[in-house]
Amino acid sequence: MAEREQRRDSRGGNDRRDNRPEENPEFADRLVAINRVSKTVKGGKRFGFAALVVVGDQRGRVGFGKGKAKEVPEAIRKATEQAKRSLIRVPLKDSRTLHHDMEGRHGAGKVVMRTAVAGTGIIAGGPMRAVFEMLGIQDVVAKSIGSTNPYNMIRATIDGLKHETSPRAVASRRGKKVAEILRKPEAETVEA
Repeated sequence: MAEREQRRDSRGGNDRRDNRPEENPEFADRLVAINRVSKTVKGGKRFGFAALVVVGDQRGRVGFGKGKAKEVPEAIRKATEQAKRSLIRVPLKDSRTLHHDMEGRHGAGKVVMRTAVAGTGIIAGGPMRAVFEMLGIQDVVAKSIGSTNPYNMIRATIDGLKHETSPRAVASRRGKKVAEILRKPEAETVEA
C-alpha cells in the first residue's frame, strides 16, 4: 500500500490533467456580467456569485454559459465550461458580416440584427457586442428592443443567429445553384 502511494506521488499526484495539453486553446472568452447574490442565514449573510460568459473562436462559432459559485473565479470557470459545451456555428458572409437581416426573441427581449458594409464596425450594445466579437463579425448594426437583462439579450441574439442561413445552404435545400439564388429579380424581368 505504501509503495503504491509512493509511486503515485512520484508521478506528480493523481491529477491526470497535467499531462494533457490545454484543451481548445483557440477559444476566446468574454465576461459579460457578474452578479452578487446574498442569502440571509442565522449567522448573517452568505454571498454567492453568478457569472455570464460568452465564448467563441472568432471564426463563426459562439456559445454562452452561466455559472454560480461562492467565489468569482469558480463561477467564471463553470460558466466558461458550459459555454464551450453550447457552441453553435453561424455562417458568415465574407467572414465579416451576416448574410441577411434577422430578429431574435427570448422572453421580453427582442433584438434586430442587420448586415453592414465593410468599415461599419460593430454597432451594438454591451452583451450583444460581446457575442459579435467572439463570433468574429466585424460589420453589423444591431438594436435591442425590450428587455435590458443581459441574460435575455444574449439568448435573443443567439436565437436570431441560429436562424442565419447561407445562400449555399438554401441552394442545396432547394436543389438549385447558388447563382440562381443570388440572382436579382430585375434581371429576370429583363430576360423575359
